[in-house]
Amino acid sequence: MELRLLGYVVAIAEEGSISAAARRLHLTQPTLSRQLHELERQLDVELFVREGRGLTPTAAGRVLVERATVVLAEAEAALADVKLAAAGLAGRLTVAFAGSGINGPLGGALGLLRRELPRVELVLEESFSDAEMSAGVLDGRYDVAVQRLPARDPRLAVHAWWREPLSLFLPAAHPLAHGAGAAPLTALGQIPLVIWPREVSTRSHDEIMALCERAGVVPRIGAHGRSAQTLLALVAAGFGGAVLADSHRALRRVGVAARPLAGTTTTLYLVWRANDTNPLVERFRAALTDLAGTATQ
Repeated sequence: MELRLLGYVVAIAEEGSISAAARRLHLTQPTLSRQLHELERQLDVELFVREGRGLTPTAAGRVLVERATVVLAEAEAALADVKLAAAGLAGRLTVAFAGSGINGPLGGALGLLRRELPRVELVLEESFSDAEMSAGVLDGRYDVAVQRLPARDPRLAVHAWWREPLSLFLPAAHPLAHGAGAAPLTALGQIPLVIWPREVSTRSHDEIMALCERAGVVPRIGAHGRSAQTLLALVAAGFGGAVLADSHRALRRVGVAARPLAGTTTTLYLVWRANDTNPLVERFRAALTDLAGTATQ
């Protein structure tokens, strides 16, 4: 049964006459009368009876009017949702992130977006592996990843979103922890390093090794950890220093002090499928880009 016909039935019931309903629907009275008779013929029931100068729904007509009212409201809501989704204002978005994002600007940005886009269901997935996040975007598990070291793949679109220094997180009692200002890169040779196992995060591991090479020091490995929380716990226990994004200060680990590493920076990237046409992805990316621009002004 067409939604148009349901609308006719509801209009007749609400107006109480064919003529009044026809005016409301911008139809001629004969046209609406013919449509009603044809619907009654198809259903093989009488939907309205004449009482005085008006029409009143029969028992069957009342059932149809009640159901039609619900169906029409649902159809209208569905159309509204479709328009919102097309504008990137509704739908579901899965975002993968690492600790260096959520402990920094991403947490506040997501909270703001949740308030500004209440019809968008934000699904947040934490990951400890840059490779896994990029792979998840490619295979469709994630719509967007916010990560430091995205995979180099032409199927991925990558946008530099947020920059911050790298810092050396040190045991609070270590002499390096009490220096003023940024620590020189040569400090990486003055303390054992607590780092990611290379098989867990190859690019993060190699990034730290490259810093040591740039400083002309041979690194000493004090311990390995598979998450930022573990690395900081090992630092607090005296196993060595850890090189992490400066935003990890937000974790406020007792027994740990941090100093920026001179001449270093790290970038958070927004990563999505290059061929993704979902307008919600574009709106999310644009919103975060605007937030980053406002924060740096």
